[in-house]
Amino acid sequence: MASAPEIARVLLEVLPYIERHSGQTFVIKIGGSAMDKSDCLANFATDVVLLQHLGVKPVIVHGGGPEISGYMNRLGIEPRFVEGLRVTDEDTLCVAQMVLIGLTGKRIVTALHQAGGRSVGLSGIDGGLLVAEKLCREGCDVDLGCVGDVTEVNATVLHQLLADGYIPVVAPLAADRKGNHYNVNADHVAGQIAAELKAAKMLNLTDVKGFLRDPDDPASLVSVLSLEDAKAALTDDSAKGGMLPKLEGCVTAVEMGVERAHLIDGRVPHALLIELFTDGGCGTMIAR
Repeated sequence: MASAPEIARVLLEVLPYIERHSGQTFVIKIGGSAMDKSDCLANFATDVVLLQHLGVKPVIVHGGGPEISGYMNRLGIEPRFVEGLRVTDEDTLCVAQMVLIGLTGKRIVTALHQAGGRSVGLSGIDGGLLVAEKLCREGCDVDLGCVGDVTEVNATVLHQLLADGYIPVVAPLAADRKGNHYNVNADHVAGQIAAELKAAKMLNLTDVKGFLRDPDDPASLVSVLSLEDAKAALTDDSAKGGMLPKLEGCVTAVEMGVERAHLIDGRVPHALLIELFTDGGCGTMIAR
């Protein structure tokens, strides 16, 4: 157990961050891979509720990739990915909607309630929150199917939930003007929502330490990445596979006015608090 002087030292280090963050909106994206261990989600929920008690207005965007792939395999549907994005035919879209709305989102809402918070789960389709169109990747010769690119964020429902003291939990699904539904990458959704809400921070909890110069070398973690370097990494093959949309979401957020974007290892207990309330942090921060 920490001694009284140690506790006092920690509180003194944390105080300036509490003052700085109070009243700010944070968009927090948690990936399905960061929720694999049973205690990870409980720790995450405790951290988010603590942030709310400290005056932060948290909005959560969640993925669910491993669970979607797991259910697809059970149904005999082979998961396919192109540049970190799931190829989504009609059957895959049905599975994604079932898992994201009916399973993953409810798990997060329940965990937040158990941690003492009040939360509401919704998808980007609800309240017209996310308007999208079919995503067509430049230079990609594979039809991604029902994968959407967010063109508009109507954040009225999020503002109302935050004003009433609820923590919104958003599943990355969207619809176009004709009523067609799309699976949207959660990293992209988090970046767009953070920009629309004029959030002070977007935090992406994933299953890696942060941005690595060498994806095979954990020691190559970059603690601070400028916006220019982050954009360069999108074109020079530094970011590959699942890191590509994560970095794209961070770049989108910062380019559109979010002060800071963070890539954090969600498997580390209380990584969210360590990144936000300590001088050293624990992941990669992207800023102008």
